[in-house]
Amino acid sequence: MTGDTLDRSEGATIFLDHVTKHYRSGGGVDDLTLSVGPGEVFGFLGPNGAGKTTVIRLILDLIRPDSGSIRVFGRDSRRDSVEIRRRLGYVPGELALYDRFTAREVLTHFAHLRGGLEWSKIATPAEQMQLDLDRPLRTMSKGNRQKVGLVAAFMGDPELLLLDEPTSGLDPLVQQQVHGEVRRAAAEGRTVFLSSHVLAEVGEVADRVGLIRNGRIIAVERVTELQHRALHQVDATFSSPEDESTFRSLPGVSTCTLTDHVLHLEVSGSLRPIVERLAATELTDLSIREPTLEELFLSFYEQPNA
Repeated sequence: MTGDTLDRSEGATIFLDHVTKHYRSGGGVDDLTLSVGPGEVFGFLGPNGAGKTTVIRLILDLIRPDSGSIRVFGRDSRRDSVEIRRRLGYVPGELALYDRFTAREVLTHFAHLRGGLEWSKIATPAEQMQLDLDRPLRTMSKGNRQKVGLVAAFMGDPELLLLDEPTSGLDPLVQQQVHGEVRRAAAEGRTVFLSSHVLAEVGEVADRVGLIRNGRIIAVERVTELQHRALHQVDATFSSPEDESTFRSLPGVSTCTLTDHVLHLEVSGSLRPIVERLAATELTDLSIREPTLEELFLSFYEQPNA
């Protein structure tokens, strides 16, 4: 495991301590330790079957670990599960709702389960998502049903949001609204645990990302540090010949090719030495591309011993 890994429980909203959960049919998570703090948006990344949903169900005490312990808000996830659930909002990856009820009836029911909420706490997020509250759920599209689940999670401004593929089926405008709610929650000191395989989404809102493969966390990193460490693609075209060796020797250069006045570099770390050297040349074209989160993600998955 690399980077900014937190393994302490003090002050954490979520703390998993050497948690293992195996299924008879295979899969699960293995010796997982992870801490997520207040005011943090933590992105949990991995392909289907990697263990993302298992971790969320463990946090919720919907399933229990074979070994290890879990604390949420400093409380035991098993002994204090009812109190913990009152303080969080949850969007499951596979959303199941009461089809014969309207959105208004379903949300009112969920509000009562939380001990009661002012209707404005429900109406405001519903209006923002343009949700028809008086339409039966059975007549709704997947996207509108997902909106009901999101409103149920966000209403009342819970201290912790557990979001499992939250923007599935939503149009881009509503996705941006969800991202805005996630940022607002973090700005208010609340915690967001966002499980997704949509890498661009996590990169847009997360402070840190955890990468999980085959039930094991292979890296926990800050998004900014991942981007700084990863390779940038630099392509430059010169109007006159240049010496390839002067670029190859610059710090951070891992790949250097020069063909027909066209230079290609792959660079990690600071780009300043590259830019300073290019400034002394006769350039006709220059392109510098930052790595996408998908490329960063795949670079970890391609490491055989990660």
